[in-house]
Amino acid sequence: MLRAFSRQWADMTSSFGRGWDLLRHKAPGQVTFWLIALVVGVASGAMAVLFRFAINRLQAFLYGTEDVSTLASFASQLPWIWVVLIPVCGGVAVGLIMQFFTPDGRVRSVSDVIEGAALTDGRVEKKAGIASALCSWITLSTGGSTGREGPVVHIAAMIASWTSNRLRVDGITGRDLLGCAVAAAVSASFNAPIAGALFGLEVVLRHFALHAFAPIVVASAAGTVINRLVFGDVTEFLLPGTTTVEFYLELPAFFLLGLVCGLVAVVMMRAIFWSEDIGNKLQKRLNLPHVLRPALAGLLLGAIATRFPHIIGVGYETTSLALTGMLGLQAALLFCAVKVAAVSITMAGRMGGGVFSPSLMVGALTGLTYAHIATALFPDQSSAFTLYALAGMGAVAAAVLGAPISTTLIVFELTGDWQTGLAVMISVSMSISVASRLVDRSFFLTQLKRRKVHLAAGPQTYLLAMFRVASVMRKPADPGAADEEACLRMIEQGLYVLTSATLETALPRFDKSGVAFLPVVTLTTDTQEPRLQGALFHVDALKAYNRALAATAAEEHS
Repeated sequence: MLRAFSRQWADMTSSFGRGWDLLRHKAPGQVTFWLIALVVGVASGAMAVLFRFAINRLQAFLYGTEDVSTLASFASQLPWIWVVLIPVCGGVAVGLIMQFFTPDGRVRSVSDVIEGAALTDGRVEKKAGIASALCSWITLSTGGSTGREGPVVHIAAMIASWTSNRLRVDGITGRDLLGCAVAAAVSASFNAPIAGALFGLEVVLRHFALHAFAPIVVASAAGTVINRLVFGDVTEFLLPGTTTVEFYLELPAFFLLGLVCGLVAVVMMRAIFWSEDIGNKLQKRLNLPHVLRPALAGLLLGAIATRFPHIIGVGYETTSLALTGMLGLQAALLFCAVKVAAVSITMAGRMGGGVFSPSLMVGALTGLTYAHIATALFPDQSSAFTLYALAGMGAVAAAVLGAPISTTLIVFELTGDWQTGLAVMISVSMSISVASRLVDRSFFLTQLKRRKVHLAAGPQTYLLAMFRVASVMRKPADPGAADEEACLRMIEQGLYVLTSATLETALPRFDKSGVAFLPVVTLTTDTQEPRLQGALFHVDALKAYNRALAATAAEEHS
């Protein structure tokens, strides 16, 4: 017994010693990083609140109202020419900014932040990002039918990028700071600390590594504090009465609602992409200057707003009406269709803004439409309209974002109603199961795929695009270089890769040709003849790829 006690005491002493060494050597660095995360969270939260104030102030000035929360009702009383003119002027301003400050005339948003987290060590563009923030501010203030979460997330990402560059941190720390900034911005925008933290992990970092969890929670809490200091501890939407499921045999109705919402989300996403493709074709065919594209979109939006002013801006007034059951069947269905059209026009016109708030509105209207039909068919077994609208709001938004966990929580935190969890979770799960099979996981990942950036399949796919052939090849003077004459013979046969190519291009050529190496060349500017620069060995390419996979796996499971 004494010997066993001695062994236990030795084990305890050894464990205490290891713990003390860990605390002494690792804790100062951890605490320092948490403090940095706190500062980044405060800055990102403050910028999110300032962005919201800026939109409200410009909207109030342009439309001449003191209460922008009822802007749709107020705009219906304005002269039609004013309702049309405001978004046209906004489109002109957006077009001018994008013409001079972005290389491609495209507004940066959440998809660019996701790309930055995956491919550029948590960094995003600065110049184009600032221009995009200005464009989104103008768009949302002058009648654009999008949401503010997209620009807010990118603004926060710029803060994280600036911090990472100043501190010269590595990729893992840069991505963690990016997640912190995004979490704080989402939390400050919606007074949703839990959902904000999970949004940073689920949508931006796309993993739940333990090393990232604590600093992201710290930053998310900081963003929420900023929101509550300014707006108070209030929810975005106020729901009347109880929304509990009155009869549990009603739960199959929420399975069906989830399927419907998944299809609606797919229609919304495809409508945006289809409109963008149509806009690109028309612009090319008509030789339309880039600066006029947002102005024409503004003209279309203004024309729609003369009849349906609910499309103006974020649309929380209409969302509140849907959640409280204040719209009839015909109005809910019509408003939903018009909102999808308005969002598509805004995005196709490259006017700026995000898709989360529109998806909330479309989801609430879809749920309310479904509730009218379900109540008419089964009046004795139907809950309040609010419950269906709430479940629909979460289901469509989850399918668009590809984020079932954070979206479910953000719906709860936006409404303060935690009694509807079962119905919302059922609808969300069915919705995302349908939508993820019809698009590339989410709106953002599908956007990236359309730009030839493949992130949906995971790191085993996109890591290949991160390695340039020039960084892996062996130069002629390097040890173990390829025979020059053999390389020249392969070049004559057309078997080579360019120095600007990536392993994503090179590895399939190895599989197809079966050779051990490929010559790496540049093309001369005058004759376009290949000029030998070195050789890429198959084994070197595979080693680089395996090291990147191992590093990614270590980060995601640490």
